[in-house]
Amino acid sequence: MPMEWQFRPARDTELSPVARLRSHSREVGLAGAVMQGIWRRGVRRYLQLFHKLEVVGRENLPATTPFVLISNHASHLDAMSLGAVLRGPAARRAFALAAGDVFFGSVRSSAFAAWAVNALPVWRKRTSAKDLNGLRERLEEDGLVFILFPEGTRSRSGEMGRFLPGIGALVAGGPVPVVPCYLEGAYSCWPASRRLPRPGKLRLTIGTPLEFSGVANDKAGWMEIARRCEQAVRALQPVG
Repeated sequence: MPMEWQFRPARDTELSPVARLRSHSREVGLAGAVMQGIWRRGVRRYLQLFHKLEVVGRENLPATTPFVLISNHASHLDAMSLGAVLRGPAARRAFALAAGDVFFGSVRSSAFAAWAVNALPVWRKRTSAKDLNGLRERLEEDGLVFILFPEGTRSRSGEMGRFLPGIGALVAGGPVPVVPCYLEGAYSCWPASRRLPRPGKLRLTIGTPLEFSGVANDKAGWMEIARRCEQAVRALQPVG
């Protein structure tokens, strides 16, 4: 029986080029796909050469999308490392949720974040419920992978902070699994106080996926999800 194809117009066709860079509706496009492929290969090579990235628990990554990868956040190396472990369709459908004020403050930085890193902006002081609902819709309907750091900002001490409830708004009561990870060594290599990274060992531990289909999609449910996600990530920390 022939396969039925469904045509869906791109979500960002009515946006101006600059608005498209900063939009949650941004589609990758051919040029973006080429640039991101080059970026991914370069990042993997860099992490292997300068940081000897070791991955433990790769088998815990879901075989199909959508899903959300979460981790502790101490460095710009975090998103690079989580993205580097993805392969195939998951890698091509992965978006890092990045601080809008840091990565999308100018047209130049927005272009790099959008076309190379494939980041979507999260405006820390003005992300609305509508924005979160739009991200959730894209995650589920387009079968994406979100790379997300629930602390909301990089640690200035290397110690993991409390998780914020935004992760809950994306997955509460839905089918999307959340994969907890812990990245060791990133703070030593590239803390927020340094302009550039230095060589050093990185070790990424990937835990068992969590599912929250039975958790209410309300503020109490979001807080519960944040607590459980934080607990799962802390459990992956090395002992001693």
